[in-house]
Amino acid sequence: MANSQIESGAPISLQELYPFSPFFKEALSLRVTRLLRGYSIDTAVGVIEDGEKSLKINTQHLRDARTGRNVDGVDMNLYRKTIELLRQFLEVEEDNRNMVK
Repeated sequence: MANSQIESGAPISLQELYPFSPFFKEALSLRVTRLLRGYSIDTAVGVIEDGEKSLKINTQHLRDARTGRNVDGVDMNLYRKTIELLRQFLEVEEDNRNMVK
């Protein structure tokens, strides 16, 4: 039986989601924290915004999703800096693992 558990989503901004981005892949789990601008119950389509960028999300195709957390009051500039630091840390950890092998 195949493992159907979804990996933790990579935290990204909408600015990082463009056609040739490493994050722009079908069935890739992502974590985008932004403003929900609108949602249609009839079509199950939501729209999130990040500055000038927006993304339509068809929620009918989300399976086992962890969505809809309220992030009111979160300092988004600090959140972005935290994502950058997390990525730097993970790169160093990966380099250290490769050196041990």
